[in-house]
Amino acid sequence: MRKHYREEGLSEADLADTPMAQFAHWFQQAATEGRLFEPNAMIVSTADADGRPSSRTVLLKGFDDRGFVFYTNYDSRKGRDLAQNPYVSLLFPWHPMARQVIVHGIARRTGRDETAAYFRTRPHGSQLGAWASAQSSVISTRAEIDAAYTELAARYPEGEQVPVPPNWGGFLVAPQSVEFWQGRENRLHDRLRYVVRPDGNWRVERLSP
Repeated sequence: MRKHYREEGLSEADLADTPMAQFAHWFQQAATEGRLFEPNAMIVSTADADGRPSSRTVLLKGFDDRGFVFYTNYDSRKGRDLAQNPYVSLLFPWHPMARQVIVHGIARRTGRDETAAYFRTRPHGSQLGAWASAQSSVISTRAEIDAAYTELAARYPEGEQVPVPPNWGGFLVAPQSVEFWQGRENRLHDRLRYVVRPDGNWRVERLSP
């Protein structure tokens, strides 16, 4: 089960000055090329205080010069992990383009104003779902969560403002390194990684495939 990559290469001369600018360029290509179902889907890997890892797929909801933003229930497993250990890894698996982006950074909660502004953009059903689901908790049956949703839908009908759950919000991942991986023939892939310097600027290093 092998696939030979024949995409164009990636050289140091191709890179933008910062990893966020380079990510914006690749993300725009991923979003417009049409080969990816959800280009903003990323694998978020965390570890608890004892170093036990866990991974899951989460949707990226924003990025800027500060870093990468996603939203979740703070009582979920990833929320609890990040409260104990803020180091996190993000992986964008853009396989149809023979590309990956790998981010290592530190996560911190977004402000409540930023969280509320994003929450207001969510579909009404998704707003109710944030209340109905105690994410990562054990439930007895599917009927339990369906009943919770039905009760919330009656309390907050379509068109009525749903308050932001107090235990729900965003994480901003400030990158410490960002690797851009481009598949090449014979498994001799291009791997260029930005690493933050103590002064806040970035250096670029090439990794052996």
